[in-house]
Parts: sequence; C-alpha cells; structure tokens
Amino acid sequence: MFNIRGNKQAQGTGHGSLVDEFPQNGEQPSASDPSTSGKESVDSPKPAPKSSLPINLTQKTKRQSNTFPFFSDGLARSRTAQEKVVALEQQVLVLTRELQSQKELVKILHKALEAAQQEKRASSAYLAAAEDKDRLELVRHKVRQIEELGRRVEALEQEREHLVHEAGLREQQVQALQQHVQLLMDKNQAKQQVICKLSEKVTQDFTQPCDQPPKAPAAADMDFLNQQERMEHLKDDIEAYRTQNRFLNSEIHQVSKIWRKVAEKQKALLTKCAYLQARNCQVESKYLASLRRLQEAAGGEASDASESSDLLRQLIQDALQWEASEVSADTVGLNPISEYDEYGFLTVPDYEVEDLKLLAKIQALEVRSHHLLALEAKERPLQERWANLGELVPSAELKQLLRAGIPREHRPRVWRWLVHLRIQHLHTPGYYQELLGRGQSCEHPAARQIELDLNRTFPNNKHFSCPTSSFPDQLRRVLLAFSWQNPTIGYCQGLNRLAAIALLVLEDEESAFWCLVAVVETILPADYYSKTLTASQVDQRVLQDLLSEKMPRLMSHLGQHRVDLSLITFNWFLVVFADSLISDILLRVWDAFLYEGTKVVFRYALAIFKYNEEGILQLQDGLEIYQYLRFFTKTICDSRKLMNIAFSDMNPFPMKQLRQLRAAHRERLEAELRELEQLKAEYLERRASWGRAVPEGCASEEDGEGDA
Repeated sequence: MFNIRGNKQAQGTGHGSLVDEFPQNGEQPSASDPSTSGKESVDSPKPAPKSSLPINLTQKTKRQSNTFPFFSDGLARSRTAQEKVVALEQQVLVLTRELQSQKELVKILHKALEAAQQEKRASSAYLAAAEDKDRLELVRHKVRQIEELGRRVEALEQEREHLVHEAGLREQQVQALQQHVQLLMDKNQAKQQVICKLSEKVTQDFTQPCDQPPKAPAAADMDFLNQQERMEHLKDDIEAYRTQNRFLNSEIHQVSKIWRKVAEKQKALLTKCAYLQARNCQVESKYLASLRRLQEAAGGEASDASESSDLLRQLIQDALQWEASEVSADTVGLNPISEYDEYGFLTVPDYEVEDLKLLAKIQALEVRSHHLLALEAKERPLQERWANLGELVPSAELKQLLRAGIPREHRPRVWRWLVHLRIQHLHTPGYYQELLGRGQSCEHPAARQIELDLNRTFPNNKHFSCPTSSFPDQLRRVLLAFSWQNPTIGYCQGLNRLAAIALLVLEDEESAFWCLVAVVETILPADYYSKTLTASQVDQRVLQDLLSEKMPRLMSHLGQHRVDLSLITFNWFLVVFADSLISDILLRVWDAFLYEGTKVVFRYALAIFKYNEEGILQLQDGLEIYQYLRFFTKTICDSRKLMNIAFSDMNPFPMKQLRQLRAAHRERLEAELRELEQLKAEYLERRASWGRAVPEGCASEEDGEGDA
C-alpha cells in the first residue's frame, strides 16, 4: 500500500520532496496491519500536510534558488508579490493533489479492510460450524465466489484486450496525423525559404544606388509588358463572360420554372383525361348492360314486337362497333380499347354464344375503367417501388410487392430470379440443348399428343393463333424437352398452357423450360400430373373443406342444387387459372404463385367465389348455376379487389391447416383407389372364370363362315 501511495503522489505532484515527506515523519502506516492503517488514515488525514508544509516550502525555496546560480539571494527575497502569489497557488495545487491521493489511499484501505473482515467472518463461520456438512457448504460457497471472481477477471481481461486494440488503432491514427503534420511542416518550411529568397531580392533592389542612369528596356522587358497588356484584355473578356453567364443563368432559371409548371399542368390534365376516360367507359358499360337487359326482356315477349326487337338489335350492333377512336381529331385523343393486350390476348373475349358478345364488350369496358382509375393512384407508386428495389433478395417487402403484381418491364427479370431460386439444385448448363438433341435422334411416345395440343393452346392469343408466329415451334420444343426430362410424367394435358404462359412472359424457350420444371417438380405436389392425378383430386377435396369453412352459406346453396364444383375448379388447379382469368389478373396470380407456392392457388380460388358469391346465390336452378360458373371468372375485372379478398379477407390461412387437410384426404383417396382396384380385380377373376362359352340361342361369330 505504501508503494501505491508513493506512485500516485509522484504522478500527481511531480515533486519528490512532497512525496518523501510522509515516510520521513513516520506518518505513513505500515502495510503489515491494514486495519490499524485504515483507522489512522481515516481519523487523521490532515496533520500530515500541516507538519510537512514548512519543510516543503523551505525545500522548494532552496530548489528554486539553486536552479538560478547567476542570481543572488537578495534577488530571490525581493520577488514581487505577484510571483509570491503564483508560488502559493502552485503549492496549493500540489497540496490539493496530495489530498486527492490520500483520499484514494483511504478508499483502497477501506476496501482491503472490508475484504479482511469478510475473510475473518468466513473463517469464524467455518470454525464455528458444528458438522462437516455445514463446513462443506461454506467451502462450496467460497468455490462459487472464486469462480465468479474468475469470470470477472476474464471479462476484465477481454475488456483490457479490447482497449489495447483500440489504443493501437488510435496510435496508428496519431502516426498518420503526425506524418500529415510533418508534410505540412515541410511544405511550410519550403514556403518560408521562398519568402526569404524573395525578401532578399527585394532588399537588394532597394539597396541599389539611385544615381546610376536607367538602363534601356531590354527585349525581355518588352515581352513582359506585352504579356501584361494581354492579361488585362483577358481579364476584361472574363468579366464580360461572367456578366453574360449570370444573365443566361437567370434566363435558364425562368425557363425551368415555366417548364416545371407546364409539366405539372400536363400531368394534371393527363390524370383528368384518364379519369374522364374511365368514367366514359363506365357510362358505356352501363349503357350496354341496359341494352342487354332489354334484349333478355325482349326475348320473352310476343312476336308482334318485331320492330322494337330490330331496333334493339341495331342499337346493340352500333354499340359493339363504336370505338373511342372515332372522336374527332380536334378533341383530346382518348386511348381506344385495343383488340389485343400487351401479351397478345384478346381484350374482348370471343364468346361462342351470340348473346354473350355484348357481355364481353361490357367486361372489356369495365377492365379498362378499373385500369385507368388505378393507374395514377396505385400503379405508378408501385412502379416506382419496383424501380428502386435494387437487388432481389427474399424478404417481407418483396412478398408484398409480388402480391400486388410486377410491372411488365420488370416481370421477365423477376420471374427468371424466382425460377432460379426453385431449380438452382437442378439446373445444369447445356442440359436443355442436350434434351433437344435426344428428341431429334428418336421420337418420344408423347410427341403425337403434343402435336395435337399445340393448336388448342390459347386460341384467343395472337402469338399462338397466327400461322407465321414462332411461338408454336418454341412451345413444341419445350414440351418435348420436358417429356424427355421427366419420363414419369412425360406429357399431360395442361402442361402446354403452363409452358405457354412462361413463353409469353420470359420470351425465351430455355427459360420457359426451366419455369415449367420449377412449377411441376418443385412447386406442385409430386403426383399432380400422374396417371391417376391423385394430388389434383386431393386438392379438390381440400378446396371443398375450405369453402365450407369460409363461405358456409354458398356451399349450402350449391349443395341444395347438387352442384359439383370440382367440374369447374379442377382445371383451375391443373393449369393455375390459365384458361379462367383475364391476362392482367392471371399474371398477378402467377407473380405470387412462383414465390409462395400452391397456397396462392387456394387463396385465389376462394377469393373468386367470394367475389361472385352474391351473384351465385341469386341463381335458383342447377343448370343456370353450371352455365354461370363456366364463364363467371372472366367477369372479374377489379384485380385490386380480388387481391384484397385473397390475402386479407381469407385470413387466417395457415399452411399447417392446408398440410393436415391434404394428408387426411390423401389417405381417404388412396383407400378408395385400393378398394376400386380390388373390385376391378374381382371382376376380372369372375369374368375369366366364365370363359368364352356362347349361351344357347345366340349365334357364334364362327357360324356361317363356311357358307360365305
């Protein structure tokens, strides 16, 4: 403890005489008795400085006089009052530091005393313990204390290493700063040398005698004057250019303000134009709906109303042929409803029934109005979010963006990324070309069926219905390559539509092939396209259970009229709505389907029935319900409403429940299939036991051969 005190005093004061004063006077307590030392230091901390003050002042005075050997003692006595005050302030500072070190020493001694007392109490408790069990518990307690202290020491050691590391970093920073300072000092020294040389030159010029005659200007002096004159002219030109630049900048600023105002006004006018066009589409759709109701009402009237029927037919024909492009060129040009959308699908569905063509035009107008109204409010902010998304990584934000739909310009890139996530363990460079080469060497058994289905693929899409299009050939190669790649499935009707959707979006047959592989082999269950279509049948039964849970009123109504929904919904699941929804909604479904899986198909299947629930409940005949269910998915125009129903109104929708329902229905279906196979085997056995005997009275096939 004496060493600690001495070191702290030496560091705090910097004067050896003040530090050594305490051990010489015998006031420093010995380290052998910590309790006594603690009491003495607490009771009498102040006498030590008082007793040592005259000696310290005397020694300091002698030291100061010895440091100036060229001055006499009289000068030291005749110091001014200000110097004495400074000396006293220094002594007060020294004594303050001395007192602080004493206080720190007292604190240390107190801690040592407390530790000694705790040790004494522990030893007394150990000796006072009556049984070995109590002593053993005391020893265990001490062991736990030692372990705790060990952990604290380790933590402090780690902290020390961290601080040493930080100190090293700071040292490197200091060295870098020192090098920078050295560079600045060298630079400053060089500048000082230049200044000194220039000063010497100026001094020499001034010290030159004035009575010497002026020398004739040399050629160098004439060049210098010319250069100086040219510099003056250049300065005038620069000032003129600056003035002109300020004027042009002010003009550009004014033009920019005017341009911004015009752009804002143009944007407002375009928004208003889109709104008016949407309202026009709504009014026209209402007009056509009124004509359709009149047409339905006129169908049941007597034949004497033929004139009104002809007039109504003429109005309907005019409405179907009218387009917004017939507006005069002087008015604001509205975007007419084009025949095909951006992916080549017919905007107005081509229904076979003549009475439904008016309904198709109404549907197209409603789709157009919903698109125009949502363009400014929702589509543009969504496009900005996709543009600022950057690198694609799985996240909750990406999930919400995919559910809202991918803009057309980003959809190929995002789909390729989604497909790569699914098939990165299957993808091999050059594998697709290898499969195509295998198909050229020998014909696949499914090639004939593929060829028959090519002409049935999306007849309402110009890319597959046009004879000169390259899409059918690409689709043929994709399906043949998949049939070689997966011989278990080979080819199944429905795969052509899946591959066609991938081709329309990705515009590359190899990417479309891997997209088909991702859907069939990684997203959908393993036996979805098997010969028995087991997983597809299981999903139909699961959908029935979910509809009974989410929409019991609708299922009760369908049950009363004995409507089997699987006749309608089986194809939804088999081709992921490819034949059912309009292209805008269909591709939004696929955006989420490629990321989240088959759960999205169930969500949208439930949402479709919820969207049209009231319309179905109004039908009171089973045949009418079947006819309505054949095309009611094409009447869905509001994609935002359908998406909110699928991902908000259908909640909660846990994946655990879906797995449990699939497992239960698969077990029942497999039991039914086994029972069916058993019945089939029994029938074949009975038939084999009957033989080929011809009953009496029946002619045999062999009779009459000789007469021929």
